[in-house]
Amino acid sequence: SAPKDATAFHVQGTPGVKVYVVHETQSVKLPSSVTRWPLATGTEVLLTMEAISKDVGDEKVRISYFGEASGVPVGRAMLYLTCVEVSLDADTGRSGSVSRTLVDKATWTWGPDGHGAILLVNCDRDDPRSQLMGDGDEPKSQLADNRDTVVCSYEGMASSFLLFPLFGDFPPQFVLTVTPDLKDMSQMVLRTRGPRTIFTGHGLVLHVGFSDADKVGVFYGGNSIALEEYKHVLGGDKLAYAVKPSRHQEESIFYVEGLAFPDAGFSGLVAFHVTLLESPEKGLLETPIFTDTVVFRVAPWIMTPNTLAPLEVFVCSVEDNEDFVAAISALAEEAKCPVTVCPLPENRNDRWIQVGDVQLSPRTVALQHFLFPLFPLQDEVEFGYVQAPHKTFPVVFDSPRDRGLKDFPVRSILGPDFGYVAQETSENTSSLDSFGNLEVSPPVTVHSKEYPLGRILIGSSFPRWEMGFGSIPPPKAKAEVPFIALRFGGRRMAKAVRNFLAAQRVQAPVELFSDWLQVGHVDEFLSFIPAPDRKGFRLLLASPSTCYQLLREKQEMGYGEATMFQGLHGVPKPSINEILGNEALRKFNAYTQSCINWNRDILKRELGLAEQDIIDIPQLFQADDQARAMAYFPDMVNMLVLGRHLGIPKPFGPLVAGQCCLEEWVRALLQPLGLSCTFINDFFSYHKLSGEVHCGTNVRRKPFAFKWWRMVP
Repeated sequence: SAPKDATAFHVQGTPGVKVYVVHETQSVKLPSSVTRWPLATGTEVLLTMEAISKDVGDEKVRISYFGEASGVPVGRAMLYLTCVEVSLDADTGRSGSVSRTLVDKATWTWGPDGHGAILLVNCDRDDPRSQLMGDGDEPKSQLADNRDTVVCSYEGMASSFLLFPLFGDFPPQFVLTVTPDLKDMSQMVLRTRGPRTIFTGHGLVLHVGFSDADKVGVFYGGNSIALEEYKHVLGGDKLAYAVKPSRHQEESIFYVEGLAFPDAGFSGLVAFHVTLLESPEKGLLETPIFTDTVVFRVAPWIMTPNTLAPLEVFVCSVEDNEDFVAAISALAEEAKCPVTVCPLPENRNDRWIQVGDVQLSPRTVALQHFLFPLFPLQDEVEFGYVQAPHKTFPVVFDSPRDRGLKDFPVRSILGPDFGYVAQETSENTSSLDSFGNLEVSPPVTVHSKEYPLGRILIGSSFPRWEMGFGSIPPPKAKAEVPFIALRFGGRRMAKAVRNFLAAQRVQAPVELFSDWLQVGHVDEFLSFIPAPDRKGFRLLLASPSTCYQLLREKQEMGYGEATMFQGLHGVPKPSINEILGNEALRKFNAYTQSCINWNRDILKRELGLAEQDIIDIPQLFQADDQARAMAYFPDMVNMLVLGRHLGIPKPFGPLVAGQCCLEEWVRALLQPLGLSCTFINDFFSYHKLSGEVHCGTNVRRKPFAFKWWRMVP
């Protein structure tokens, strides 16, 4: 403190120190014309140093105190300064490597000019031997790397290179072996520069907040090149790690992995801190001197639409679908896309990659159990990916409905650079939780708001109109449509799944009305195909009204006696005249058309579509015992899209001049867009079991070229 009689002071520093005096809100750099400054409230002296000290106390500041009328100092004080650098850095510039930056590391911003580091959920499995652990009751997700506290290496895949320091001018120190597991993680670099005695006499702690600790894991190997020396030092129940800087190394490289995706209650942001502590006398707590902070955002799970290039097709082989598998394989070969066939022992006679469990009438259930005693209608997975500037890999999202294919994602897909995520739910699941009820649009712009990664589409419940008579019509229904009452409730996708999808932020979900369908999936009435013009795609919608228009045209042309389902043994073969004369069928399809119209309006509004962006595909539906809709003939919008090659359910429509009039109609709509239409017979293997081609296949696709962090949600 200043001497008792002092009223003014003079301050002077050695060349390595910049001195500023703040007086009456003005900051003055010294030396200046003012030689003495009043000792008044609000007067401050600010000191900065730009060069790291070579020795402790190698820079000094002297303060001389003066009395009111004294020309001789009444006292002096000497301040010895040591400048050290303690900083925590990550790839905040999103370049793929850690570099120095002047941006605020403690904030994270979206957009093309945004900044902030990115973290991947390390949900692949780099040690294939651990897959053998899944035979017990352990949840499947615990087989992924984000469920352990070790660094795994897929045998033979580790790579070695000279480690060049990220900062500083000293030469390479050693050869570092980086395993695939470490490559899935983001680097976080702690720099400690200055006299090493400072760091031996002070504490240095890397720490994470309690609320973030279960979302991340941090590994550190010190100076060792041995994989086994990498230890789990932070995350879970470890909130802090005391760092001991090396006497010969100014940088410590930590590897950070994400353990959880953004979800309800977790924004995806995680902050790490490093704090320099002053060691007090024995028995007293350490005192923080300085803290540096860096913030990461966990990368979201991203879905891929039909319009992206296919990389791999998946299909199940069961007892009776050899022809179907052969047709899918031929289509994939034409599209130059590899095929993975899930064999019978792995799928447990479950053929459904896309379609989900259905609330069927007892009569239908009995028939299916007779035909396929192990048959569970099951939609299992949806393919997507995660991406950071330094790494991108595919991630399969596992449906909460686990049936015959429940082990397929773990045993056949989870592996090096192929991740896995699941959402557990305590709710009673329904067929709407299966991922035929999960689609994503291509990129769209809606009222100047850009969705460069598209928007997720899920089917949901809505007040359901039951067959009968009443006074409140369905949306946009014609007067003759029968109905009696509104019933609120119905099936809806589990809240845990809906929350997860919304929390990813980059593909804002849209809820559609699908509970009017027996299976209840959006892929039963819509699909997207690539197109060379307009928005680069078309939305296909199932259309009963278009189908009736087509059949009436053929009737007027004299083909009223042409029949459906030619060549199918044991299947009734109604004629065009019989279909058009079936009043109950017509009324039910007027109802289903009103439900599709409702969704059409939602899709136009939420995806920014015009009528020219939509193609109506002829389709009829029939009612089950619960007045829910199922396809009258194979549902053509439920197709497999492999680039310009379309695998469409063969509708077995009326033959006109020896050709299926439904196929000819669809070809006339889609071939002008440069698309190739292949009609695949799935009648007995899928259609009669309430599914189609899309339900029985799945596709891993190329990621978007657009980087998700460049968008503004």
